[in-house]
Amino acid sequence: MNAKPNTMKRILGIAILATLIACNQTEKKTSENKDSVSKDSVANKNVVSLKNQKVNTIFNQYQDLKNAFVASDSLSVQKHATLLQTSLANYAGCEATAAVAKSIAETNDLISQRKNFTALSADLISLLKNADITSGTVYVQHCPMANKGDGGDWLSTEKEIRNPYYGNEMLECGRVTEEIKAK
Repeated sequence: MNAKPNTMKRILGIAILATLIACNQTEKKTSENKDSVSKDSVANKNVVSLKNQKVNTIFNQYQDLKNAFVASDSLSVQKHATLLQTSLANYAGCEATAAVAKSIAETNDLISQRKNFTALSADLISLLKNADITSGTVYVQHCPMANKGDGGDWLSTEKEIRNPYYGNEMLECGRVTEEIKAK
């Protein structure tokens, strides 16, 4: 009778060992796949170009501003909002949007800056929808929790969500709602 408990212990031990080995192999495969996906993403970077050089500059400055919001860096937000304000003021029809950018530049309160970023983004989404994109894709993204649940949109050159309304607090909160592509 002593032989049966020892045999059972061996079988149980082998089963546990086999399970552990199988689990470790799965984890290795998963990390290998992630690495190859990351390398592919870097190689296929989405570069957005617009036919109108002024709109192209405005869009690039907006991206810098959005990235400063993602980093939750209010001083960098002020700097980029000031640059964007100047470009918007020099583009016919964007004077009101330039005033919003000025409001962002005039404060270092990140909450207030982000509130104004919602209005700024809405205006620039309209501008980009009517712009002539020559290459790349612009992603319109949305966070339903921004502005105390009212939501907020923004533009991005990447499909991956990097939330400017919450930064590191909820970096991946949001979804792509629309893609604006080259015609």
